[in-house]
Amino acid sequence: MPKAVISDASCFILLKKIDQLDLLRKIYGSVVTTPTVMSEVRFEMPDWVVVRKPANTDLEERLRMVVDRGEASAMVLALETDDSTLILDDLRARKEARSLGIEVTGTLGVILKGKRDGCIAAVDPLIQAIRKTNFRLSKEVEEEVLRLAGESEA
Repeated sequence: MPKAVISDASCFILLKKIDQLDLLRKIYGSVVTTPTVMSEVRFEMPDWVVVRKPANTDLEERLRMVVDRGEASAMVLALETDDSTLILDDLRARKEARSLGIEVTGTLGVILKGKRDGCIAAVDPLIQAIRKTNFRLSKEVEEEVLRLAGESEA
């Protein structure tokens, strides 16, 4: 397990919408985020979410030309944090983070890890709950996640 798991707003927001925010604590113990991400999340965060301000504001400003403010701040914090994983869902932001050498997962990766670690019994009910939100999830990605979880018919 990495020493630090850093998250952008999308993971917090989506897991809160499907009543699974505590899954992050069950898997990782604590999650780190930035003040910028906290300003994007419009609900009170639990005490296991640690807030840290990234130091390299110049890099953060440059990244904001490519990705949104929260994603930029989370990427800089991930670069400044040894042995970290960054939770990002936006495809462009994920590509940018990987190009910087940041280890990336997404909310669906968190859910898969939750099943593998025994924190949840099945992925499919969460996928069905996600489908009822405004989160963009293609049928292909859904099928791949279910296959990786051992819950597909194929």
